[in-house]
Amino acid sequence: MTWGRDEEMRTAWGLFQNAQRLDILWNDIVSSSMDSTSTKAMVKRGFNLTVTFNPSDIVYVSGYANLTLERIRTQDPWMIVRWNDESNN
Repeated sequence: MTWGRDEEMRTAWGLFQNAQRLDILWNDIVSSSMDSTSTKAMVKRGFNLTVTFNPSDIVYVSGYANLTLERIRTQDPWMIVRWNDESNN
């Protein structure tokens, strides 16, 4: 399923507004590749996410994130331009 930016922003806002705590643990990089100009990269990485809404309502999500990263120049910081979630929940 693919979401547009507006739907993603509304959903993320709702999650952040209703959660008391969000914790993400990045696991090993499964695969990565970079274009010849070093301005675009693709990374697949495992993660564990814990969302605490209240002490009796805690959600655990684990899976993989396929990230597309871009930067204008090689000295610029990387920015995530696409996140494809392959979680189990």
